[in-house]
Amino acid sequence: MKNLKKRLQNGETLHGCWLNLGSSLTAEIVGLSGFDWVLIDLEHGAGTEKDVLAQLQALESTPAGVIVRVESAESQRIHRVLDMGAEGIMCPKVSNPAEARKVVSGLHYPPHGHRGVAKMVRATQFAQNFDSYYQNARENLLGVVQIETAEVLNHLDEVAALDGVDVLFIGPADLSMELGIFGQFDHPRFKEAVRETINAAQKAKKAVGILFFNPEEYHNYHQLGIRFIACGADATFVANGARDMARKLGDFRHKILDTGS
Repeated sequence: MKNLKKRLQNGETLHGCWLNLGSSLTAEIVGLSGFDWVLIDLEHGAGTEKDVLAQLQALESTPAGVIVRVESAESQRIHRVLDMGAEGIMCPKVSNPAEARKVVSGLHYPPHGHRGVAKMVRATQFAQNFDSYYQNARENLLGVVQIETAEVLNHLDEVAALDGVDVLFIGPADLSMELGIFGQFDHPRFKEAVRETINAAQKAKKAVGILFFNPEEYHNYHQLGIRFIACGADATFVANGARDMARKLGDFRHKILDTGS
């Protein structure tokens, strides 16, 4: 465990990014690059649960803690990635307290939830470390619910207050789409939703997270109180690097053609 939950509770700002290529190699490269955490994306990413295992193994020796975004709050989806060794889960489009409770229930063992007990899994070092894992699971496993629907804005205080919900994570694209202002992150309604989310989290002493792709937005969101910050993805890093190199080589070719040498 990389102590993500404890570090957030201590008020640290943690930096992360998305892994959506389903590749253990890009996962390892990104994990070694200096991020505090990475998110393996099963909702929109190219990989499957089978690919999660390889990525978790690749990330084990890196400094980055690993969160997995599951497709839904179904217990089986949550159990499987936790048993593989994920340090926490993110669930998309949580719209009300009942859905948030379902996430928490899948995250924790009884009596705090309904996570199934399996000893012979990677998370417990195949039963060698089950007792310690079991005793410390509530303190170590991070529960992240995404604030992406118009409905959840009416239940922010209730969702934030739930024990086991550790981070309210704003999904700008989906939230702005739901509000009818897609991509308009400077729109008063979007800004209001961000403030409402932060206020609810702060009252409950929980963290707030957000994903953005322009690092110039960092100061604004950090100043508002957001401490679980994601910027970029492995696919973005590869695409940007490839385009940048192709452009540079193209520039050299044009210069040679123009000068004839």
